[in-house]
Amino acid sequence: MRYPILLLDADGTLLDFDRAEEQALKLTFQRHSLPFDGQTMAAYKEINHKLWTDFENGLISKSQILSRRFRQLFVQIGIQDELPGFEEEYQLALGEGGFLLPDAFSVCRQLYEEGCRLYILTNGVEATQLSRLERSGLNPLLSGVFVSETTGYQKPQKEYFDYVRQRIPGYEEAQALMVGDSLNSDIRGGCNARVDNCWY
Repeated sequence: MRYPILLLDADGTLLDFDRAEEQALKLTFQRHSLPFDGQTMAAYKEINHKLWTDFENGLISKSQILSRRFRQLFVQIGIQDELPGFEEEYQLALGEGGFLLPDAFSVCRQLYEEGCRLYILTNGVEATQLSRLERSGLNPLLSGVFVSETTGYQKPQKEYFDYVRQRIPGYEEAQALMVGDSLNSDIRGGCNARVDNCWY
């Protein structure tokens, strides 16, 4: 087998993050009796994407993402209140969204049955990502999950992949394949780790 060790991104590769994100945002806005529409969704996605890109490039910390994104959004859409706890409520709602992309489960099951070891590598919030993976039904197929919040590093940092490598039994670069949808975090990270990549 060419690649018995598969390093799999979560969101956009296996998990349907867009669906989970929209559901969580709608629910959290509704709980605060705030209007939610397509413009608000688009504004949030733009702000959130910029912050996560800055995080992946080492410019800000994850805690800064979580403290800034809704504050910036509320300023942009004209909400004056601070709304303490909004981020925490959103994270809980997001953790309920264990939606899989089409065929993700069947592909993972086939790879697992053929003897591949599947590891999740994700830059998300640990409690949220673990909750979503559990709800997705993938956990029995996984050999491990590595969340940036726990490792102290994030994709694409080489240190993140060093952390992962040191915790995978029998790890050899030539036997590992990084699979992900992000050129910046997944594929650049795989290149930093000197493993082969599959851009999905």
